[in-house]
Amino acid sequence: MPAAAYGPAPSQSDSTVSLASRISRIALGDVLHRSARRFGERTALLEGEHRMSYRELDAASNRFAHHLLGLCLHSGARVGMLCNNSIQMVVAMLGIQKAGLVWVPINTALAVDAIGYILAHAEVRHLVIDTALHARPELRALIEDKGIAPLLCVLDGDTPPGGLPTVAQAISQGPATLPDVPIDSTQLALIMYTSGTTGRQKGVMHSHASVHSVLLSNMVEWGSSPERADVWSSVLPLFHCGQHTVLMSALAVGGAVVVLRGFDPAAVLGAIERHGISVMVGLPMMYGALLAHPQRTARDLSSLRLCVYAMAPMSRTLLMRLLDEFCPNFALVSGQTEMYPGATIFEAHEQRRRFGSYWGVGTLVNEVAVMGDDGDLLGPEQVGEIVFRGPNVMLGYYKDPEATAQAQRFGWHHSGDLGKLDGDGQLIFLDRLKDMVKSGGENVASIKVEEVLLRHPAALNAAVVGLPHAHWGEAITAFVTRRPDAPADFTEAALTAHCKEHLGGFEVPKNIVFLPALPMTSTGKIQKFELRKAHQDLYRAA
Repeated sequence: MPAAAYGPAPSQSDSTVSLASRISRIALGDVLHRSARRFGERTALLEGEHRMSYRELDAASNRFAHHLLGLCLHSGARVGMLCNNSIQMVVAMLGIQKAGLVWVPINTALAVDAIGYILAHAEVRHLVIDTALHARPELRALIEDKGIAPLLCVLDGDTPPGGLPTVAQAISQGPATLPDVPIDSTQLALIMYTSGTTGRQKGVMHSHASVHSVLLSNMVEWGSSPERADVWSSVLPLFHCGQHTVLMSALAVGGAVVVLRGFDPAAVLGAIERHGISVMVGLPMMYGALLAHPQRTARDLSSLRLCVYAMAPMSRTLLMRLLDEFCPNFALVSGQTEMYPGATIFEAHEQRRRFGSYWGVGTLVNEVAVMGDDGDLLGPEQVGEIVFRGPNVMLGYYKDPEATAQAQRFGWHHSGDLGKLDGDGQLIFLDRLKDMVKSGGENVASIKVEEVLLRHPAALNAAVVGLPHAHWGEAITAFVTRRPDAPADFTEAALTAHCKEHLGGFEVPKNIVFLPALPMTSTGKIQKFELRKAHQDLYRAA
């Protein structure tokens, strides 16, 4: 291909180092660029009636990159994104990465103050946002107050306000060539915020190389190849690391990605049949809903060859039914925002052999172990913290060197999860050290919810745990004691309403249980394990 395909030739001022880096670099934008050169007219993205080929996606994201560079954004500038799944979101995200800028995706379900914190902490000055979200007065006021320049994703049926630029306008003109921007493989590519145990989100930093390294592993672990040309699902939100890694893995291997805007069982079943989805990624509760849906038996699901589940193991009963009635192969893949997924895989051939909280083995690029408090690695059946090594580990927490050092002590990445290895080297998850609840595909810091509960003047003490739930995986459950002078109207409904004012929808407790006292240690620490044990069956009939 002629040099012009890469945009303008580098100037004489470019250093020898940057020229060498251009030749050997690993950059996320190059994943699509190189796939477009190979797969051309093959379908890359599908959303409703819209299709986009690799060539079209490459050209559109190049134009978006040039648009951003035309705003005089310098290398490393943060560009926020407040979007739900769409082709336009993917175009914009890839354009940000091709321009050598830093992608800052934001969970659209967060409360407004949490979104404001991320925008301020990451120093975002430009934001790609869905028109429907921009129409919310409180979000629009937040953006205007912080002096952020919005660029709108306009989807079918949206009516954008006048005077604001849109993604569609940005990609309707300009060069379709890859911008000639120096990007180092170890350069910051994204800051993805995740809930922390302090109640404030932590900005997890990843380089182009750290994300790219796991894409190659995913392709091999999941049995994908250019010749197979899998069709992949995109049901989970792309602002999370799990679906982002699926998207990028699919684009790297020449697959097609079916973009769905949220989980609707009927729509997912229809998409599997219509598009021939062969690799699906979802949560256990999603697979349960698909299995139980009345339309399932009438749909042709024979295209499915692998279903990946995440966040939590499945019950033996549900898993056996899924293997027999839905898809012949299931695999559990785990990871963290800090340890880009997949970091472990409970392989398909193990699904009928072992049952329980198995996370399996480290993926091809990862080393997984169990560590004691003194930094020594533990042997089989010894309980300790699950730790990792691998190229997909984060660079660190943005603006938090102390937390970074704590997470990387003894030369390993510390997951904050408790586990053990069985005699065959299979990893078993036991509990969380971080007091994190994983509910419905979202990580929720229990301390954050507790802090909101305790803001209510009638609440004396509070503890939040995750309890097993057939739909949510873990249901956020609050245990609260009342102050002696609490009014009679201090009820579950009143406290839930209070939580809804200060938390994102997914962070609000599914149940609030009032107790006369919380179980305590002799030093006054709440014994959450006692609450989990005593109320383990709270949602059994749910």
